[in-house]
Amino acid sequence: MKLAGIEIGGTKLQVVLGSADGTIFERRSHIIDARQGATVIRQMIEEDLKSFGRIDGVGAGFGGPVNRIDGTIWTSYHVEGWTGFNLKNWLEELTGAPAVVDNDANVAALAEAMGEPYDIVFYTTIGSGVGAGVTINKKIYHGQVGGELEFGHVRLDPSGLTVQQSCSGWAVNSKVLEAASGNPSGKLGELAKQFRHAEAKALLPAIQAGDAQAMEILNALVTDFAFGLSHIVHLFHPDTIIIGGGISQIGETLRKGIEEKLKDFTMDAFQPGPVIQLSKLGTDVVPVGALILAGQQIKTQN
Repeated sequence: MKLAGIEIGGTKLQVVLGSADGTIFERRSHIIDARQGATVIRQMIEEDLKSFGRIDGVGAGFGGPVNRIDGTIWTSYHVEGWTGFNLKNWLEELTGAPAVVDNDANVAALAEAMGEPYDIVFYTTIGSGVGAGVTINKKIYHGQVGGELEFGHVRLDPSGLTVQQSCSGWAVNSKVLEAASGNPSGKLGELAKQFRHAEAKALLPAIQAGDAQAMEILNALVTDFAFGLSHIVHLFHPDTIIIGGGISQIGETLRKGIEEKLKDFTMDAFQPGPVIQLSKLGTDVVPVGALILAGQQIKTQN
């Protein structure tokens, strides 16, 4: 059975050919220019899918709230032209195969959960935005239609500051730019010049160089993210929390910091708390999950 898995994010598009267990055979990857809008992205998807020949099913993980029942996109907070678009119907007309659509973080949670011994898995991605999904016994947890687990929109204070506004890749970009402009000759300032329009990538090498500004940004990120996660722990008390997305590439320093801070924000009865992990699938997590989701959909229909 040949399946297609699609990741539609705020800054990247991945279209893969693979199997129902998440194995990828071929891949097509693109950097998205959000200013080009959804029409250009759909053209890319169409070309990529046609290059695979006949397929038996399609799964898609979309970076935003979706109606998982009928496959309509509620909206994209990053790319114009997706609001109200029925992605499921479009994919089925394009391929002649059944399609299933879900939020990208839900799809990623499914992929990560398949390789875990735990029953309750919370996955969160710190990328262009901040998203999350929960699986219970290897199945995606769903709330009412419109979405669930919008962790990025959890407020950090009554004024309205959200996890996404404080911790997303774009938020970190802004903080790095602000610090670099105030001290352009510092290590962070020098490194930021090498990563135009993706300044968050300067954070890790600056941290490794012992830059004080970079450490200050990291500490604020870790504190706010752990505080946001404390609400998840108090509500769900998952077995494990898995962190993915571009910012997770900071690695063990980020993971350890979140693990330590989270303990400060959770009740004593919940200690030592969930196992905090970094994503094992990395940039493949959504397309792998999309393949698994497509396989599950076909199995259910049969």
